[in-house]
Amino acid sequence: MPALAFDTHAYVKKLREAGVPEAQAEVQIEAIVAILEKRMVTKEDLELRTVEIQRDIKELDVKLSRDLKELDAKLEREIAEVRRDIKELEIKLSRDLKELEVKLEREIAGVRRDIKELEMRLLVRLGALLIVGIGAIATLIKLL
Repeated sequence: MPALAFDTHAYVKKLREAGVPEAQAEVQIEAIVAILEKRMVTKEDLELRTVEIQRDIKELDVKLSRDLKELDAKLEREIAEVRRDIKELEIKLSRDLKELEVKLEREIAGVRRDIKELEMRLLVRLGALLIVGIGAIATLIKLL
């Protein structure tokens, strides 16, 4: 039980001087002392609680450090995984672009062939038209 820095004898004496019977004054002081002792915090109580709080802080610090290391490791793993995924996507995209380039080159080559073929057809038609035209002019010249 903590030591109470309270002069109970002086308090009882004051109560007696005020006309309170001694038995009643002693019961009052006992009740007051009991209440104070239940609610009073001593330096020893504070030091004990301080040690407990410091221990709790150290435990939390250790747990927090461990949790942060785990989180850091997890983030590093996830970052590495994302980097791998990005690299895979880059490779796939590069491959897809090359495939598209090959297809586009084939299409362009096909269009060029088609244009050349159309040029030849037009040239043949134009030649035929020239022959027909020259024949028509020649016929007209003979007829006139």
